[in-house]
Formats: sequence, structure tokens, C-alpha cells
Amino acid sequence: MSDPAAYDPDLLKFPLPRPSGGRHRERPNVVVFFTDQQRWDTVGALGNPLGLTPNFDRAAEDGTLVERSFTVQPVCGPSRACLQTGRYATQNGTYRNEIPLAADVHTLGAAFRDAGYRTGYIGKWHLASRDPVPEGERAGYQDWLAANKLEFTSDAYHTVVYGADERPVKLPGYRVDALTDAAIRYLDAHQAEPFFLFLSHLEPHHQNHVDAYPAPHGFEERFGGSWLPTDLAALGGSSARHLPGYLGMVKRLDEAFGRVLDALDSLGLREDTVVLFTSDHGNHFKTRNAEYKRSGHDASLRVPTVLTGPGFEGGSRVRELVSILDLHATLLDAAGLPPGAGVEGRSILPLLRPGPHDWPDALFFQVSESEVGRGLRTDRWKYGVHAPGADPWTQAHADRYVEAYLYDLAYDPFELENLIGQASHQGVAAGLRERLLAAMARIGEPAAAIDPAPAKPRYEQRQVLPGEEEA
Repeated sequence: MSDPAAYDPDLLKFPLPRPSGGRHRERPNVVVFFTDQQRWDTVGALGNPLGLTPNFDRAAEDGTLVERSFTVQPVCGPSRACLQTGRYATQNGTYRNEIPLAADVHTLGAAFRDAGYRTGYIGKWHLASRDPVPEGERAGYQDWLAANKLEFTSDAYHTVVYGADERPVKLPGYRVDALTDAAIRYLDAHQAEPFFLFLSHLEPHHQNHVDAYPAPHGFEERFGGSWLPTDLAALGGSSARHLPGYLGMVKRLDEAFGRVLDALDSLGLREDTVVLFTSDHGNHFKTRNAEYKRSGHDASLRVPTVLTGPGFEGGSRVRELVSILDLHATLLDAAGLPPGAGVEGRSILPLLRPGPHDWPDALFFQVSESEVGRGLRTDRWKYGVHAPGADPWTQAHADRYVEAYLYDLAYDPFELENLIGQASHQGVAAGLRERLLAAMARIGEPAAAIDPAPAKPRYEQRQVLPGEEEA
């Protein structure tokens, strides 16, 4: 491999003629601003008190905030595959990391390309067999400045990605800024045609080889001892060492998000561009297992999500349970494109219109790598199972699961008291067990059984009132 080259503008077809002013296109441009491992509670619009995300919060005031947004597979590659395909990880085949996305699956990149959009991808991919990513494994993205495993090709101040010709390219600046600069150049270069740009950051993911969260210089010091979510205050994990740097990363990401929005404004494209901000999964800081995600807790599953642009104006708030599969369907719908065959998600656009809405009252999710796990989340309950003895690296499914956890989210939103096996909650568990089996069957999983958890002694202060079991 040759040494990384300096940034070559020709890699992104720069420059093109630059028309100015809003054009109110029939088909909107689409930009996805994607972060990695960002907890839902890092944004002010969802209650964070630190003022980390003024740009996200302003977008939430003007656009559409998805208050309860979740991945359905809390690990990098599978979650990304779910967003790109609109299908569950066991359906699209990428049920764990290191399984490339199948060449024949429907993807966002291919859908927008086939509809006449210019498609570009910048940043982390994590859906290919190697670095550099071969052209045949880019899922319909025509312009390319990315790395399959950005955490291994780069560091905080050493950003190396690969162009469409597979040559290494070193971008200057802190990694968030380096990728954002490239994205802004792309917006400028392609403003004369409809475009779909996917900007995929690594932050606030840890830097693997040092197990640290390297914020921009001076940022970690700003957030030491400033705020601690309830789950981390109770369980600790690695948060004492890692949270300040993590929050510094979040701050810089929000600044980058603001720069992208500013660039669209300056180019006269803001009113013609749908922008989605979301993340692949959250971060529990080694409180639920030996690392940072791969668990069924909201700290792993729930992510910040906001949309702006045509169809999303007005400060709407979506309170339904929305999955990353639904975001796939939403982007297509916002551009007037039909969903692909087998897409599981639903567009949230109908939820922004008056009237009754038919929306699922439960979210189904899968867990791999740490366990072969399945779970269901409703407004009130979180129920999860795992397969003892199953190899989560080689087995996508199991024929036997055992109940692992039950949380009452109305009174325990940070999931600190596991109620599985409680005599008072056996009825709740039994109902959720049947619903989970039905969800697994509906998406084509092999027939399986779920063994109830061992019974615990009755705790007299615990009871479930009539009507609460289905909440």
C-alpha cells in the first residue's frame, strides 16, 4: 500500500458550476449525518443539561425530533446493515461484524442511485470484507471517501480513508472536522444535481487500540465531573475514566453538524435538503457486559434522532417507538421513492399528519456477539431472552432461549432492577414471551422455545395492577 496522499479534489469531482439560491426542487437532496455509539441522553432536546448540542437542539425546534429512536441491533456492522437495507440483521445476513453486506440486497445507496441521485459516502463503512473497500461492496454509493474500519485506519488527529480508486488519502484536522470538511466540499461540488450524501463519523466511539475516547485538544477537561446519567451513577463501569472525553467528542460532533447545516444554508440548499441526524447504537460504558454495547438495555439501543427539511418542518415531536428500520423507509418516502422488497420499516411521515395512526406498540430487537439474544420493548416493559451455550459468533439463531431480564420502564427507566422471575410479574413475562415468539416468527426466524426464568420468592410490595400487563 502506498503512503496516504494529500487530499485530491478530483476524488469528489470538485469543482462544478455553482448555482446559488433556493431552487425548491421536486426531489429533495438527502444528507445523513451519522455518529457511532452516541447515547440518546447526550442531547439537550432530550434532557441533557450541559449545553453540548445547540445545533441538534435547534434542529429539533425547527424540524422533527424522534423522541424514542432505537437501533434493532446494538453493534456497529449489523446496525448499519439494518439502516442501509431496512431489514433485520438476520434477514439481510449481516447479523454480526465481519460479515460483508450481501451484494444482492436492496440498499439506500442503490435506491437513490437508481432514482437519478448522485450518491456519496464519506467516513466509516464497516460492511465490507476489507480495506480499501472494493467497488462491488459499496452498496450503490458512487462517490467514495471512506474506510471499512475507520477506527483502525485512523486516529483522532490522523485521518486516513480511501478514495474510489482505493488509494489512501490523509485528511487534515481532528477526525470529525476532517470528514466534515470533505462532506462540505461534496455538497459544494454536487449542488447542481440531486444528491444523497451519507456522512458517517466514528466519534463518539472509542479508539480501539488504546481503549480511550480522544476528544479534541482541551475538550475533555471541560466535562470532567460535570454530569452523570443515572445508570452510570449507579453502576459505574468505565464512565469515571471515559465520560469526559466522550462528551467532548459529542460537543465537536454537534459543531460539525452545525457546519453542515450552515453549508447548506450558504449554498441555498437548506430548504431543498432532508437532513437526518442519528447514530448506530448507544454506549453503556462497560456496565452491562465487558465492553460498550451489545446489550438489550436502552443505553445500548436508544439513540438521538432528528430530521429537518422538506416534510419535517414545524417543530414536530414523534413519541412512538421508532426503529432504525423506520428511518430507512422514511428517507425513501421523503424523496418520493418506493420502499424496496422486504423492507420492514415504516415511514414516520404519516405520524406528522393529523388523524389516527396505525403504528406498532412494541419494538423487536436482536443482540449478537455478546450473546444470541432477542428482546421486546413496549411503552411500559423491556423483556429479553438469551440462548445459553449458543455461539454468538457462528449462530444467528437458536432453537432454545431462556428469559434474562424484565424491566418496568415506567418506574425504572434506567433498568436497574431486573424483575424476571418475580412471582408478581409472571403474567407480564408470559404475555411478552408469546409476543416475542410471534415477532421472531413474523420475520422468518426458525421455530424456537423460550424457557421461563427460575421463580423468585414473592416480594409483597410488588404487584401488577389490572391493565398494566399490556402497557
